[in-house]
Amino acid sequence: MIITEIDPIGALQAAMEGYEVMTVEDALPEGNIYVTCTGNRDIITYEHMKRMRDQAIVCNIGHIDNEIDMANREAAEGVIKTEIKPQVDKYTLVDGHAIYVRAEGRLVKRGCATGHPSVVMSNALTNQERDWMELGVGRD
Repeated sequence: MIITEIDPIGALQAAMEGYEVMTVEDALPEGNIYVTCTGNRDIITYEHMKRMRDQAIVCNIGHIDNEIDMANREAAEGVIKTEIKPQVDKYTLVDGHAIYVRAEGRLVKRGCATGHPSVVMSNALTNQERDWMELGVGRD
């Protein structure tokens, strides 16, 4: 696993935990699976995708749906999109190499989730409601 982190404190923490830390640009030729989790915009751009290994997998588990630059890839000439199965798309780039994107670059935990058992949902929603009550949300 390679950690790419622009925040010096975050990079130091990852390094202290024993992870290899480098820039996204330096990690592109080495990685096979890219997971964004920052909440920031354009963490992986179309230019990055062009430099990734053939058949690399890209997904987002961050907070915002714009961490992966889908707009420029969709607009790029000669890129062929093939749906492999729901929420898994293969993008064949002009040079012939492919990138697999989960959940169209949106939050993979929402786009690809198959749900939870009813007892888990019941507990989670009950706890959420109790929290709201404790905070006084919705009271007049």
